[in-house]
Amino acid sequence: MKAVYVKEFGGIENLEIREVENPEKPKGTEVIVEVAAAGLNRADLLQRKGLYPAPKGYPQNILGLEFAGEVIDVGENVTKVAVGERVFGITAGGAQAEFLTIDESQLVKIPDSLSFAQAAAIPEAFITAHDAIFTQGNLQSGETLLIHAVGSGVGLAALQLAKAINVKVFGTSRTFEKLEKCKEFGLDEAIVVDSEPDFADVVKSNGKGVDVILDLVGGKYFPENLESLNLKGRLILIGLTSGAKSEFNLGLALSKRLHIFGTVLRSRSLAEKAEATAKFAEEVVPLFEAGVIRPNLEGVYKLEDVQKAHQYLESNKSFGKVVLEF
Repeated sequence: MKAVYVKEFGGIENLEIREVENPEKPKGTEVIVEVAAAGLNRADLLQRKGLYPAPKGYPQNILGLEFAGEVIDVGENVTKVAVGERVFGITAGGAQAEFLTIDESQLVKIPDSLSFAQAAAIPEAFITAHDAIFTQGNLQSGETLLIHAVGSGVGLAALQLAKAINVKVFGTSRTFEKLEKCKEFGLDEAIVVDSEPDFADVVKSNGKGVDVILDLVGGKYFPENLESLNLKGRLILIGLTSGAKSEFNLGLALSKRLHIFGTVLRSRSLAEKAEATAKFAEEVVPLFEAGVIRPNLEGVYKLEDVQKAHQYLESNKSFGKVVLEF
């Protein structure tokens, strides 16, 4: 089978399409999916550079965390999906290949209204966002949410999910143009942030802060986050694009009785991922079927153009998801 293969960790030039061994016949609750499209994520860029290794048991040189395709074979104990069904989901690696072996608990049936390319743009962003703001952050209707990097895949997914339950959403970005595009998805308050983040005063301009913050940036944003939160506010940390270290006032966290969560999806156990996937299937997929939310698919690249896809994603010009089509 063909796969996106990293010859050696480093630059884009180390990506190639290589013939690798086909998967073995599935056993137990395993399923083989013929991949039609696979989403590209910043985690793939980091793995290509050798900075984000795949968990044990997953290929180090074959990229891919999300996919959409058709079931072509199932193990003897599979009960949730059948051969010929269209499915999508997340995995800890190896999704950017023609065939993928995965446990049935990680799969969700694709709504008829979505193409394979649209479906491939959904799982990583929406499962991550849904788990972060609802399961971890316990966001409720009528509350307020601040999303950093709101124009990213996860940020835009969180924005749509929050607006679906009547939440007021603040969003930050370094790019004014991205914030303007986010307003089309319901963003209430747009905040441009430069190299020295200063957003707390804007967030608190109505006399109080926000109930939940989804932070995909980290670094210098941390002190401003604490200033921006209401009493008993919840801070969800899921990204560190601006650094992993910060100084902050512990007294503020105590006086406000804040809750600070750190979360990551890729390294979770199979059972934890199954739980997150099941909640996604129950609570999010019906919103796609009803047209309440939609995938934000920006670019579809042919498999052989994977280097161009990486180059574009690294440029930070993208708004929404980039997908590889098989």
